[in-house]
Parts: sequence; structure tokens; C-alpha cells
Amino acid sequence: MFEFFMSGGISMYPTLLFGFLLVACSILFLFRPEPRYLSSLIGLGATTFTAGMLGFCLGVMNSLRYLHLVPPAEQLQIAALGCEESLHPLVLGLVLLLIAGVFVSIGAVRVMGLFRAPASQP
Repeated sequence: MFEFFMSGGISMYPTLLFGFLLVACSILFLFRPEPRYLSSLIGLGATTFTAGMLGFCLGVMNSLRYLHLVPPAEQLQIAALGCEESLHPLVLGLVLLLIAGVFVSIGAVRVMGLFRAPASQP
């Protein structure tokens, strides 16, 4: 996991920060499913995804910027490795969104009362 994080570069830090806040807010929503938390969840979810996408785009740009310095026989391999490392912030953001989504879904089910036992009829 540490190698995955370090391969993603500097853009992993904002993605992790916003994703951590998103997961914390989703856990809060799980225990206190109130509508006032939904705007924070939406905003943090969008910010986490955007930070991951920005890290991906910046990584691809930097990988391709210096590709002309690599010998022509190795350019395809280096471009592929650069794109693979550039995907790490996006993958981190998507994993954190998935975890938060599970918590929010459970909180929403609790609000709807789908797991309540039916009332006994006399």
C-alpha cells in the first residue's frame, strides 16, 4: 500500500485529505442520518473525484512532457509506465468514494426504515 501511495506522487496527498474528510462525513451520516449532511457529502465527493482526476491529468502531462528525452525504442514502455503511475490518484479517489458510498447507502437505508421489523397486528 505504501508503494502504491508513493508511486502516485504529490497529488495523492490532496486526494487522500479530501477523501478522508468524505469518509469521515459519511460515517457521521451513517450514525446521524440527517439531510443537513448531504450537501457536505456531495461537495466532498466531487472534490475528492476532482482531486484524483487532476492528479491523473498532471501525471500524464508530466510523463508525456519528457518523453522526447527517452530513446525511441523505449518511448512506448515509458509512456505506459507513466500513465500507470498517473492513475494512482484517480484510483485512490475512486476507492474512497466507494467506501463513503457504502456508508451513505447504509445511512439512507436506515432513514427509509427498510430494515425495521414490521409491526405486529392484533
